[in-house]
Amino acid sequence: MNVTLGQPRRSRTSDDGLDPAGIMAGAAGAALTLRDRAARWRMLLDRPLTSYYLILGCTLLLLALGLVMVLSASTAYQLVQGLPQYAIFQKQVLGAVAGLVLMWLAAKAPVRLFRVCAYPLLAASVLGLLLVLVAGPKVAGVERWITVAGIQVQPSEFAKLAFVLWGADLLARKEKLRQLTDSRQLLIPLLPGLTLLAALVMAGDDLGTTALLVVIFLALLWVIGTPARLLIGMVGLMLFVLLMLIVVQPWRLDRITGFLGQSSKDCSACYQLTEGKYALGSGGWFGVGLGASESKWGWVPNSPTDFIFAILGEELGLVGTLCVIMLYGGIAFAGLRIARRVSDTFTRLAAGAVTMWIIAQAMVNIGAVLGVLPITGVPLPLISAGVSSLMVTMTALGMLMAFARSEPGAREALAAAGPSTPLRLLHWLGLERRQR
Repeated sequence: MNVTLGQPRRSRTSDDGLDPAGIMAGAAGAALTLRDRAARWRMLLDRPLTSYYLILGCTLLLLALGLVMVLSASTAYQLVQGLPQYAIFQKQVLGAVAGLVLMWLAAKAPVRLFRVCAYPLLAASVLGLLLVLVAGPKVAGVERWITVAGIQVQPSEFAKLAFVLWGADLLARKEKLRQLTDSRQLLIPLLPGLTLLAALVMAGDDLGTTALLVVIFLALLWVIGTPARLLIGMVGLMLFVLLMLIVVQPWRLDRITGFLGQSSKDCSACYQLTEGKYALGSGGWFGVGLGASESKWGWVPNSPTDFIFAILGEELGLVGTLCVIMLYGGIAFAGLRIARRVSDTFTRLAAGAVTMWIIAQAMVNIGAVLGVLPITGVPLPLISAGVSSLMVTMTALGMLMAFARSEPGAREALAAAGPSTPLRLLHWLGLERRQR
């Protein structure tokens, strides 16, 4: 038998010429790579500054997308109404600039400052709501705004943040004094405070904001550890009250009947729901392109505000809407992570309440556009047009960033990363250059 020296021995292969050992090695390597990546992501999420940068990143992305969508939807809406084309967008840009300043100031503020501001902000909100009833102009048949320096301000938006701070401070003080063992001490004066704010807000026919105040109230009770029987009773009571508020007002009842009868061909009260679904459905997987929506040209009512998610779905498609929902999911994860990790009672209560408020508001708006919830008229946080809502939401998110600095190891990590925000981000991601 002739053997040629110097040639490598051929590896054993299968009949089709593939190397089983190579395939197994490649599969093992791929599995190891996936495990490594999963481990890296777990390590990244376990870092002290995860909550801080998640809130910052998700907020800025949603804000940028919101400005683009307001520009797209509001220009068409204004032209159809015969109004100045860029009026809404210009106000939204000013609101975004002011919101960024407020967010930065809130993120830098010490936690004790928020407790100091709780009672003055609550008093200012009550005064603003009273001024709305006395001297507020009627817009679309309702009184919800007052004019300050030529800009319409909605005090009910500030009332949500005021109720968060006041309720968290109140319960934190009572816990420190060991007064939360009695149900009356737990609910008084928290429940009367909710009743006062809700009554003033409902005087302006704003059921959506009233429902969000209820969400904040229930979130505070949940985070403080209210007994299950009392919490379930409060949930039932709040649902009953909201149902009564719907029934006593004919136009609110029409919205519910429109929601329940949206599958009927003769439903005249579900026009907005139907057009919103048409807009979403016409977007397909990837949308028709930014600015190319047809539904915003008078087909979808309130397209820059309540139903901007329908225009977003038409222009960016299912992929774009899922990305938006994921960004809200990032804020929810970060906010609840802060509430779980901090040791201070006030910080835990305020973080949980703010997170539940913003996420519940997003869910209610998106659910209304999808047709799975009744229309309530609440804006989509950081995306819908509305200066008051935008500024208050960004201030609340800045407050969450300040709370994130109280997490274990967060202050040390910020100090180690240096004063520059980009350098801090690189340090958090582990991408900074190693010094030789």
